[in-house]
Amino acid sequence: MRPLNPPLFLPLCRSSGPDASPSPVRRRSLAEGMATGTPDSQARFGQSVKGLLTEKVNTCGTDVIALTKQVLKGSRSSELLGQAARNMVLQEDAILHSEDSLRKMAIITTHLQYQQEAIQKNVEQSSDLQDQLNHLLK
Repeated sequence: MRPLNPPLFLPLCRSSGPDASPSPVRRRSLAEGMATGTPDSQARFGQSVKGLLTEKVNTCGTDVIALTKQVLKGSRSSELLGQAARNMVLQEDAILHSEDSLRKMAIITTHLQYQQEAIQKNVEQSSDLQDQLNHLLK
């Protein structure tokens, strides 16, 4: 008699309810039917095995489809995440460029204010000079 070893791997497909594997009573009746060797019992045994195999294949097919959908969903998620990261980098570059432009505009504004003050002083001085010239020419 051989000792029973635990399975080294998990089954790929989930079982589909209580009828996924025959009960011990059902197994015994199937085995007894095979032992009697009548064509009718052999045909029933073949049909039940065929039905169980078909059910298992359908379950496995459904599981493979679900797994494929999940993998595709996961790959799409990583695509979207990568795209979001690229967009974020582009936005960050645009923000840095905008900050640089604002700093330059602030410097230009300061220079324009200095030039405006200088022009105002020159206008005031020119009107004073105009007055002095008019006074001297009289």
